[in-house]
Amino acid sequence: MMRPIVAIALAIPVLLLSACVSNPVLISRANGLVEELRETSLTCAAAHACAVDSPYQAIAADLLARSNEHAAPHAVNLLDAGEPSLALRIHLIRAARESIEVQSFIFANDDVGIFTLAELLAAARRGVRVRVLVDQLFSIDNRELLAQLARAHVNFELRVYNPTFDEAATQPLEFAAGIICCFLKFNQRAHNKLLLIDQRIAIVGGRNVEDRYFDLDSEYNYRDRDLLVVGVEGRVMRRSFEAFWRHERARPLAALRDVAERIVRAGRDPKPRPAPSMRHAERIALASARADDVEFIRNTFATRHLEVARVQYFSDPPHERVRGSQPQRVEVSQQIADLIGAAEREVVVQTPYLILSDPGREAFETLRKDHPDLRVIVSTNSLAATDAFPVYAISHKHRRLHLQKLGFEIYEYKPYVGRSDAVFKFNPRLSLFGSARALGGRHAVPLKRTGPRRGLHAKSIVVDAEVSLIGSHNFDPRSHGFNTENGVIIWDRSFAAALRNSIMTDIGPNQSWVVARKPDKAILTPINQTIETISEKIPFFDIWLWRYATSYELRPDCSPLRPSDPRFHDCYVRVGDFPEVNLSAKGIYTRLITAFGGGLAPIL
Repeated sequence: MMRPIVAIALAIPVLLLSACVSNPVLISRANGLVEELRETSLTCAAAHACAVDSPYQAIAADLLARSNEHAAPHAVNLLDAGEPSLALRIHLIRAARESIEVQSFIFANDDVGIFTLAELLAAARRGVRVRVLVDQLFSIDNRELLAQLARAHVNFELRVYNPTFDEAATQPLEFAAGIICCFLKFNQRAHNKLLLIDQRIAIVGGRNVEDRYFDLDSEYNYRDRDLLVVGVEGRVMRRSFEAFWRHERARPLAALRDVAERIVRAGRDPKPRPAPSMRHAERIALASARADDVEFIRNTFATRHLEVARVQYFSDPPHERVRGSQPQRVEVSQQIADLIGAAEREVVVQTPYLILSDPGREAFETLRKDHPDLRVIVSTNSLAATDAFPVYAISHKHRRLHLQKLGFEIYEYKPYVGRSDAVFKFNPRLSLFGSARALGGRHAVPLKRTGPRRGLHAKSIVVDAEVSLIGSHNFDPRSHGFNTENGVIIWDRSFAAALRNSIMTDIGPNQSWVVARKPDKAILTPINQTIETISEKIPFFDIWLWRYATSYELRPDCSPLRPSDPRFHDCYVRVGDFPEVNLSAKGIYTRLITAFGGGLAPIL
């Protein structure tokens, strides 16, 4: 019997060879069937006649009327809560009169994905031009569904960005073959997130189209954040979308071989697909009802909008982005570094992954030299909360750099709201090597207690309580060197105060642990720091176990203090390097990755 590793070794060259063989006859037949079968009838005499009444269309009309070459006022809303934000998205889709553009890194085939697709198709059928661009790696891989979407309506088109071997679904062997044959191309993803309505109303931020970004998953949800922007900057967003849409890596569904096969197989009489079932039908129904409730939209969002004088949308171009490439290919990273570099008093950062890109680290190093008293507050994931434990392990490797050299105040997000004093018993039913689904996230570690958990996914910056940034960029090497990213910068003190308050709430004692330096122990402290410094500089090995810092929990009888406060250790109790994590998992999941994974930081 052939061993699995041998079978894989033999299969990969076959996959590579087959991937290079195009089938123009198949693609031509699929395109012909799509053109012939796509629905053309409309449900409305005019798209705007069937659009729901929206206060945001009125706000947009007023702002555009007041915009000129000297002034461009915009309306903005901070979108923190998941479920209400889903209702707002659906409301805006239903309010569209001319066009809808969607970009997403993940577009899942779950309740939120099915719900969103149905609304986009309904908009197309009433006359709105709908275009959806998704990155292939983690988006819809149901080939039958994609074949149905390809011929759904003349006003609806979905394209897939950077498909592996020109297919919608990537099988495990194809995944391995893609890494071996074309690593850089395979690893470059479109991480942008955008919902653009009529070129003037947009949502930009961290949320993908998936249940867990809107608090609908029963096991693991993200604490995320988006920004709603209304105004002429929507035209800039449209130009960016067009660049991606027309790029050679954005492939129509009928041009994907596995989808084309199903289109041709179904022929001119495709069987109707059964209506999809939903796991959270009641909550989706509530979101749908709220989307139609103009008073809910007005009271929850529209009346709370802020009018700001200056905003700027930024987006990387859809080109190859590799270290050492042309400067314009890291446009977003440079803008973020420039924003940080202009700080004088305070920088507040929220990111799921605390692995700084080179421009980010250099900006903070320069800041620390020029402004020794500048405060840098960082909100990020704990090991217990993250869905990417290998990435956390790399971050953990550089704690001393972040705390001592860069002067960060680091607050790590808890997987559950409330106190956590390590009194919960280990649940033996939770397998150490359980599936990612069972562990709550894609790459989450087992915890001491079961139940729904959460992780941080928001990406935001506030500088000097005056300038804000919200987008898709994680401020890490992958976002800098491989992904394309987008976001919005807002120059407004009131908005900066609202965003800062949101992040400061996330770092409160009930929401986060504090990472702080351990108390000095005479001569052992400088010896330990010297060895740790040497160990952390080695790219692939970091074997020193006695770390510079650990996690702390606020005592019930104390008020929050900064780690630099002399009374800090009187008011905080040490809860260990990895609070809430099953201790047996700590050594396996984190120490090994920290020891051998340092060089993987740009990829992870």
